[in-house]
Amino acid sequence: MGKAEENKLKKRESLLDTAFKLFTEKGIHNTSISDIVEQAGVAKGTFYLYFKDKYDINNKLVVHRASKLFDDALEHMRENVVEGYRDRILFVINDIIDSLTEDKVLLMFISKNLGLGFSRYAMESTVVNEESSIKEASESLLKDIGDEIKNPRLMMYMIIELTGSSIYSSILYDQPVKIDELKPYLYKAINSIIDQFETE
Repeated sequence: MGKAEENKLKKRESLLDTAFKLFTEKGIHNTSISDIVEQAGVAKGTFYLYFKDKYDINNKLVVHRASKLFDDALEHMRENVVEGYRDRILFVINDIIDSLTEDKVLLMFISKNLGLGFSRYAMESTVVNEESSIKEASESLLKDIGDEIKNPRLMMYMIIELTGSSIYSSILYDQPVKIDELKPYLYKAINSIIDQFETE
């Protein structure tokens, strides 16, 4: 990567990090593009090189932060040498849940949109920029799957969507139960989804 490309990436990262800080502190409606560029230390024109408006950067932030969750979970999975796609899926889901339990601000920001971040990039055949790591994450999870699973991408989408919507209130409000009580039931449901997609 050349110096110019590196500088562009740094500016984009700075805009993303600043927007995340402001959105989580003030809310998206109380944050202006001027607030973001001023705190990021870049010109307003630079913002529009990467994002259409503050809602666009918000959507990209959901994907960006979800991507980091998957990257970290995959790295932990590799460190623990987890074999078999079923165990890999459950390991990664558990790691993501634990990360969001530790970082409730991130959970509130992503809200129940973990599946949105995953599906937008992992389900597409051609992906641009660093969000492709989610696509790589799905492929890493499902490696060696062969013909054992029908439509593995759809299966992963359903698992991620179920996880994202199930854990939100459990982590933040202990409703309907605390997350540790919910986990065994969630993992049974995930195994049931995998069963439905396994070929006979």
